[in-house]
Amino acid sequence: MAENMATIFIADDEASIREGLKYIIDWESLGFRLCGEASNGEDALTQILALHPDLVMLDVRMPRMRGTEVIRLARESGYQGKCIILSGYSDFQYAQEAIKSGVSFYLTKPIDEEELAHAVTQIGDALSEEKKQSSHFTAYRNKAKQIVLYELLADKLNPPLSEADCAHFRLDAESYQVVICEDFHTQSAAAPYTFAELLKVTNKDNSIFEHVEIDGRDVVLLKGSLGLNRLADFLERFEEKTFQTGSPLESMFLTYGRPVRLPEEIHLSYEDADALLHRRFFCSQDQHAMGYDMLPDVSDTELSTSRHEPMRLSEDALQNYSVQFINYIQSYNRNMIADALSKLEISLSHSPKPISEIKLFLTDLYLQIKSEIKRNYVSIEIPFATNSAAIKFISGRNYLYEITVFLSEQFDSIMNAIGNPSRDTVLDDVLYYIDHHFRDNIKLETIAPLFGYSSAYLGKIFTKSAGESFNSYIDHKRIEYSKQLLVENNLKVYEIAEQVGYKNVDYFHKKFKKYVGISPAEFRKGQEVETTEKKYPPPQKND
Repeated sequence: MAENMATIFIADDEASIREGLKYIIDWESLGFRLCGEASNGEDALTQILALHPDLVMLDVRMPRMRGTEVIRLARESGYQGKCIILSGYSDFQYAQEAIKSGVSFYLTKPIDEEELAHAVTQIGDALSEEKKQSSHFTAYRNKAKQIVLYELLADKLNPPLSEADCAHFRLDAESYQVVICEDFHTQSAAAPYTFAELLKVTNKDNSIFEHVEIDGRDVVLLKGSLGLNRLADFLERFEEKTFQTGSPLESMFLTYGRPVRLPEEIHLSYEDADALLHRRFFCSQDQHAMGYDMLPDVSDTELSTSRHEPMRLSEDALQNYSVQFINYIQSYNRNMIADALSKLEISLSHSPKPISEIKLFLTDLYLQIKSEIKRNYVSIEIPFATNSAAIKFISGRNYLYEITVFLSEQFDSIMNAIGNPSRDTVLDDVLYYIDHHFRDNIKLETIAPLFGYSSAYLGKIFTKSAGESFNSYIDHKRIEYSKQLLVENNLKVYEIAEQVGYKNVDYFHKKFKKYVGISPAEFRKGQEVETTEKKYPPPQKND
């Protein structure tokens, strides 16, 4: 309770009077406690300016400096407390000096107990009213400041702040930067340790930051080089992971906007930080901060696979990536799969599209790859995730890296299932790949990179090991399959040509006759006759 009491300082050159003043009335019942005393004017002035007591009782005549001089100099130095002057003389001149210096009461010695108690009571009431008014003013000023901060961040402040306004609200600085803090653990129900709380220790007189809450988010406006340097220190610790387990830093996730120079530009930094919060999906594992340099460049939305350009989530992009991953899977190229997933992840992170559309793109990518693999390997049991399970998993992830890990595991599972246990050389892998792709527009220069070779080198080792050229091997596979289709179904010849990989039916005729010796139509007719003869053999003549 003593801490909430008003303070009184007593100065008199006579020790007996000082002691008497301590006990002449019940100071505590009137709401006061003694904070110091002095026996001369110089000492009194020094202590008044150091202690800032609420009430000072001064004798007019003291060694080194008169009481009225003490209070005058104290006022000039900013002292605003109440004062009672005591004097053994009823000299009007002293009273005039006291009144000019803002003295509340001028009492003569010997002090009347009731008169002093009355004066102290009035001063106590005045102090209480001033404290109440000051509290209201502070509350209103803080409320006004919170509104100003919100409107600055939201770009709704009109008219803009003047230099005087900036100084009044302590918003004058040479630079500004906005930081938004939320819980690193996205599923946690606990309140996170905020960035503002960590900065409070160094924020004397609100010198380095202001703090406001917007939509339940902890928003910090850093001010000046000191404030911006504090952010740089935190980011360095996040990057180097120099904090201990259980540290407040471990539970924080920060987004920060661009540094700006003018108060009217503060909203740009806030918009950066706010946009980044919606892009936490692109964080890597254990990443605690995202900066304005991670925002996508929305000026270019064309399809790109470069490391720092956005990509359009188009059907063409879907088809390109699908073909790419299918090729790598079927050539058992894990390194290329990992590299392609990494590039896809980077390209998506620079896409301005909503997260929901990116998740849908990845879902479609997986389902398209699954469909094509199942079509190519009908006879193999592959442990695919069901469509519903894949859709639920991808749509429910908080981070992109979780989805790429899922895709990587699925691709690895496919490769393990379709792999040929007897493959001992790269050529075996190439032959196995051709056996499942000869119906496509397959070329040596297209598949050579999948196996880590140039087309010229792969062509040489293929001819040497297989005993025929790459193109001849493809032709043989296609013609053998076409013979099967000619016998087994009623497709037209041009339809069979397309199914086995020849876009031109005349070219198919030429190749078929080269390898079989007759045309496709003649082959089909001959097979039909042979089948009929087997089914209806001519009657045997009786001897």
